[in-house]
Amino acid sequence: IHHGGAIGIDMGIARFATLSDGGFYAPLNSFKRHETALRKAQQAMSRKTKFGRNWKKAKARVQCLHARVGHARRDYLHQTTTAISKNHAMVCIEDLQVRNMSRSAAGTAAAPGRNVRAKSGLNKAILDQGWFEFRRQLDYKLAWQGGHLIAVPPKNTSRTCPCCGHISADNRQSQALFVCVACGFEENADVVGAINVLRAGHARLACEVSDALMSPAAGTHRSELSASA
Repeated sequence: IHHGGAIGIDMGIARFATLSDGGFYAPLNSFKRHETALRKAQQAMSRKTKFGRNWKKAKARVQCLHARVGHARRDYLHQTTTAISKNHAMVCIEDLQVRNMSRSAAGTAAAPGRNVRAKSGLNKAILDQGWFEFRRQLDYKLAWQGGHLIAVPPKNTSRTCPCCGHISADNRQSQALFVCVACGFEENADVVGAINVLRAGHARLACEVSDALMSPAAGTHRSELSASA
């Protein structure tokens, strides 16, 4: 049974997923939590004689930690996507190109990257959240429940005022705060993003519905024209 109707979701790092009704899911950061232990285990492994008994033990420890990271992430994604898909008939998300967003920050020898450390940290964080898997799970769970997942272009979702419609980069005062420079509307920036994603989803759905209604009529009209010609 769907209780919440339609919801928009803004994906992020500080908050894993923010909903247009103001609710949010905190990030699990599974890899980040185990990063120190993993680094130590890998260093210990590198000091052992390769393929020796102790090396194999150290390697098993590294693999065990990687498995724990993956398991925790999958478990968290299942919990969140199940809760969202059960409570909402329509879920709108940004059509994020995760592969492009998490490309190597270092660039190439010909075109070296800028802010490499910050970017590689962001890349790790994006991949650690599991956005791609989140969307995949939401898609099939909503389909099971008879709901719909609608992906919308992310352009200007964090810059548009949901109150007056003014679009400006200056509206985003900080990572967390949105203050419209035109009308003064103030809200958490991620909530604003989620509201705009929901509105874009509704608009897209309306276009698809009108296309579906118009298409047969337009087709008939064309065939009538060709017959009379």
